[in-house]
Amino acid sequence: MPRAPGASGYLLLFLALFLGWGVLSPFLPAVLAERGATPAEIGVILGAGIAARLVATPLAGLLADRWAAPRLLLGATLLLGACFALGYGAATGFAGLLLVGLLQSAATGPVGALPDALAVRALNRPGARLDYGAVRGAGAAAFVAGTALAGLAVGAAGGAGVVLWLHAACFLLAAAVLPGLAAPAHVAGASGRRRALPEAVNRPPGHEARPEAGAARRLLALPQIRALLLVTALIQGSHALQTGYATLRWEAAGLSPEIIGLLWGLSVAAEVLVFLLLGRRLLARLGPAGLCALAAGAGVLRWSVMATTAALPAMLLVQPLHGLTFAAQHLAAMAVLARVAPPGLAATAQSLYATLGGGLSTALLTVVSGLLYGRYGAAAFWAMAVLCLAALPPARRLQASLAG
Repeated sequence: MPRAPGASGYLLLFLALFLGWGVLSPFLPAVLAERGATPAEIGVILGAGIAARLVATPLAGLLADRWAAPRLLLGATLLLGACFALGYGAATGFAGLLLVGLLQSAATGPVGALPDALAVRALNRPGARLDYGAVRGAGAAAFVAGTALAGLAVGAAGGAGVVLWLHAACFLLAAAVLPGLAAPAHVAGASGRRRALPEAVNRPPGHEARPEAGAARRLLALPQIRALLLVTALIQGSHALQTGYATLRWEAAGLSPEIIGLLWGLSVAAEVLVFLLLGRRLLARLGPAGLCALAAGAGVLRWSVMATTAALPAMLLVQPLHGLTFAAQHLAAMAVLARVAPPGLAATAQSLYATLGGGLSTALLTVVSGLLYGRYGAAAFWAMAVLCLAALPPARRLQASLAG
């Protein structure tokens, strides 16, 4: 099987990106604390960063499509993100750290959506030896490796500031990979002329054009996009309570730090397994909407168990469901976007997915989760189970809209 040009470049891109996130994400609060931020100030800085990403991500997607230059814009955000990350080491006082945090978050927000927009179309085509799931799974594994590397580096350096340099180096490597990537939106035919990707063959004429001012409205007018965003918001948003309070739940149940680390590792391992091996088979068998329904059902089971018990045997059984509740649903979403989003709006579609799908709902539900957990404790997980149950009707609507 001939190898798609640039496939290994996408693999290297995702390895560098997720390695960079892995070295920084766990230790950014420690960096801020070393720079003198109080716990309350750290919360404000991180919360403001989420808001900055929610604004910057869709804007970057629109610009990438309008200029037909997603790689150029991604390269710029990577370079700016690397520079602003190093800025944490020079900033002093709350105002300075907040400013750097806003700039770094705005610059790196699009680093999630733009690589997906490039990779989904470049890799999910005939002749590609690597598919998107394999590349994304390798990235998830690199994130785990990055957290381990950061721990060793912080211990050796005696301070968390070293992760800023590691993060910047990874993002610079990712930027250096970009010029060699295969063009995502079109495939060169035998005659040398550009032809639309297979997913675009049934689209109305003109959908391959660059976006106009109403690009986001055009996408939101598609019933498939609306159904997908609602399904994603419900399923991915349901992870907010788990992310913020599962460790507290397990600590209260008497589980040791080593066991808690093992449980988190199990979820990431399941994510990698689905991305690398199982996801493509499940997608081929169930289709995108069926896979979303499976993810929703897995979420109902996962959060119901979390609401009723923290016993170790039960946790060992339900933590691997993360491979379905997150990875499988994400793969289904990528398949939907590749099928229905016009090539000229690929980056805009990915940005809407990242913002209106997972980003906004996760931000809101993170706040709600704190209130629920503070009042109801572990019983708050029942609310997350209800969210996943509510995702089943829009998953059925997604199936109908894709079939139509």
